[in-house]
Amino acid sequence: MANLSSLLYIVFFVLCVITHYSSNAVTVYNVISFGAKANGIGDSTPAFINAWAAACASTGSTAIKVPKGRYLLGSLAFKGDCKSFDITFQIEGTLVAPADYGVLGKAKIWLSFEGVSHVTIVGGALDARGQSLWACKLAASNNCPTGATTLSFADSNNIRINGLLSRNSQMFHIVFSGCQNVHVEKVKIIAAGDSPNTDGIHVQLSSNVAITKSRIRTGDDCISIGPGTKDLWIERVECGPGHGISIGSLGKDTEELGVQNVTVKKAVFTGTQNGLRIKSWARPSNGFVQRVRFLGAVMNNVQNPILIDQNYCPHNNNCPTQVSGIKISDVIYRGIRGTSATQTAIKFDCSSKKPCTGIRLENVNLTCPDQVAQSSCTNAIGRTLGSIQPNGCL
Repeated sequence: MANLSSLLYIVFFVLCVITHYSSNAVTVYNVISFGAKANGIGDSTPAFINAWAAACASTGSTAIKVPKGRYLLGSLAFKGDCKSFDITFQIEGTLVAPADYGVLGKAKIWLSFEGVSHVTIVGGALDARGQSLWACKLAASNNCPTGATTLSFADSNNIRINGLLSRNSQMFHIVFSGCQNVHVEKVKIIAAGDSPNTDGIHVQLSSNVAITKSRIRTGDDCISIGPGTKDLWIERVECGPGHGISIGSLGKDTEELGVQNVTVKKAVFTGTQNGLRIKSWARPSNGFVQRVRFLGAVMNNVQNPILIDQNYCPHNNNCPTQVSGIKISDVIYRGIRGTSATQTAIKFDCSSKKPCTGIRLENVNLTCPDQVAQSSCTNAIGRTLGSIQPNGCL
């Protein structure tokens, strides 16, 4: 009986080991096997769609491998409801958009993930080749399409992006809308400083999002934060050129979800239009911004290092002349230092209907190389702690 018991134990142990390793095995789908062309000329769109379908239908952990090379892709959507509980894109090459900007320009999104869960993108590069569309827009032509977002995640959860390069997007580079549990790390985003509407990362209607250790050089906001954003953590992001890190613009709609629990820590801004900005249109809205922490930012020759603008009106075109209904409260600026390219280093231009409350400046040191830096406050209520330069106007 002892020998039988020992034998049964060994069999049980072996079965457990086999089950453990089987459950952790990763099935790899190489896009080349599905007909992808690594020469940047042949259309690889069907191959990527078929590779996704195979990975999605798998019952285990899967990986879609994209070897070195250039892969021409049109607009495509990766849909959710997958059997696989974990899908990783292992990208060694570069995904390139069609040379004709009109192909993507009418599609709105180049690479779209919709309703997916536990998807990871590791490495690789995305080249949307947006330069010709930028030129069309900058020439004020009426025949330019709006353009496409490069990478979009909608109604998805448990998303990871690590080490990805996005360059020359037609419009926004990366967008998260209706997502939960997102971690973006070591991402690099590049577009010309004058490229229109090429926001680096945009977050809206999403919660538990972290963006860390990334570098963003673009023609619009490095990171833009839209309505319905909650529990957003941004740390060690380098921004410039660009328009800074912006909450808003808000107040576009009368009924609008608020923004809350946002932390921006140890960000560095170089030559940007703005640093830490909250902006809203001057129109009625039930939206709000609350519990925001701006910590340890460095400003290098930034035009507007600290800015709340509730009369946002780009180019002074077709702007409302009402009063902003966005309620801004509990915003802390701590350990902000560096140089302002303009005399007004701190500007709080808040709503007369709903003044900003709970604004706090702690140990802020902003100087202007050519003149004495100043601060400006309108309808802003708060206090200062520690050393403040320029002198606070709260």
